[in-house]
Amino acid sequence: MTEADPPAGPFARPELPRRFYREAGIAEREGAFAVVLDGRNTRTPARRPLAVAQRSLAEALAAEWAGQGERIDPATMPMTRIVNAALDGIADDPAPVAQDIVKYAGSDLLCYRAGEPEALVAAQAQGWDPILAWARDELGAMLILSQGIAFAAQPERALSAVRAAVAGFDDPVALGALHAMTTLSGSAILALATALGRLDAAEAWRLAHLDEAHQEAVWGEDDEAMVRRRRRGEEFAAAARIVALVRADAG
Repeated sequence: MTEADPPAGPFARPELPRRFYREAGIAEREGAFAVVLDGRNTRTPARRPLAVAQRSLAEALAAEWAGQGERIDPATMPMTRIVNAALDGIADDPAPVAQDIVKYAGSDLLCYRAGEPEALVAAQAQGWDPILAWARDELGAMLILSQGIAFAAQPERALSAVRAAVAGFDDPVALGALHAMTTLSGSAILALATALGRLDAAEAWRLAHLDEAHQEAVWGEDDEAMVRRRRRGEEFAAAARIVALVRADAG
């Protein structure tokens, strides 16, 4: 192996598959819009057709496939990954995923506040308080704040309100995208605020990382952490776009 060769062994990154198609597009089949490669159905990892109810979403998925180079890199296809996960793991039984989102609300990021320094306390209040007020006024979810890491049990009435909001995402693909936003940000409230149009994806992602931004302002940025956060931010934005396309199609 020369110095230019990639590392071998069990921890080497698997070689990406070669692109095997010329064109990616969509076709209406069995009441859904399927992603097709050279006219043939694309399938999820569980061998289901990669097909959705919304033409605009199918076109966005096809664009990810069309944008691949000589090799197919799933890391550059966040929408496809999210939709695959929804079709394979959520469509048959959405209830556990919906409940997991509600569980996040029970210990939501926005409810756990710093006691110091003053600049971070102020940033959290300025950024997070308006979103919690929106959750209270629009969803009926009045959440309790805590300082530090002490657990604060949320009122059942608030969790019931979040549960009702999540129930409105009855399309499994939209629910999967909402779950992705929740787990990526650590906040069901930020995910719902984005999905329901209170925040755009970039602002929600910024609000999810106020603590990190403060630490970086004091100690400087970590390049690897910034790369990881950027990639996760791209996935959050992809999930937000999926929800927006599903909701726009529903009218």
